[in-house]
Amino acid sequence: MIKILLVDDHAVVRMGLKMLLNTHPDMEVVGEASEGNEGIQKATELRPNVVVMDLSMPHGKDGLSATLDLKKQMPEINILILTMHDDEEYLFRAIQAGASGCILKSAPHDELLKAIKGVAEGDAYLHPSATKRLMEEYLGSIKNGNAPDSFHLLSDREKEVLTFIAKGFSNKEIAEQLVISVKTVETHKGNLMEKLQMKTRPELVEFALKKGLLGYGL
Repeated sequence: MIKILLVDDHAVVRMGLKMLLNTHPDMEVVGEASEGNEGIQKATELRPNVVVMDLSMPHGKDGLSATLDLKKQMPEINILILTMHDDEEYLFRAIQAGASGCILKSAPHDELLKAIKGVAEGDAYLHPSATKRLMEEYLGSIKNGNAPDSFHLLSDREKEVLTFIAKGFSNKEIAEQLVISVKTVETHKGNLMEKLQMKTRPELVEFALKKGLLGYGL
């Protein structure tokens, strides 16, 4: 029996997936969570074989951050990222975060079942249309001496927050610029520092400069 934890911020999506997966005798949805922090808690309590993790969850911890944390706490766990984004950047970010696979939300039901069974057995899984592009992108980056780094783990919003931090903006000023709460800024800042494995503002500033986020670099 494959025990599955669903982590998605849409209750309707979770309900649909649960109904689909529970119809199969070798699968059982043992729990649900609406955001990353709750997903981590449920995973440590329920010890599922596979976590089906939504990539984009705007409230709470996002899928990539949750994947990073889960893999640190439970290296043996298998995480299948569920995403609507069909491009190389998101694929790299999912794999670098420690996911065992990545599948599109638009994928047919039989492909989802195949992906879950694959990662449960310890295999890697990428939706077929992505495999060729991912390998071409990765090999091309290696050839050019630019292997993917932790920058690919950052969401677009986290990159915006990083840019403002590097420019010297306070959390309150960043919140005003992006029209979000200070608490949300702090969450994004914590997530990007975790992904980049950095602890201080000077480290973030240096990284932002190297990436050319300020219009000029080191």
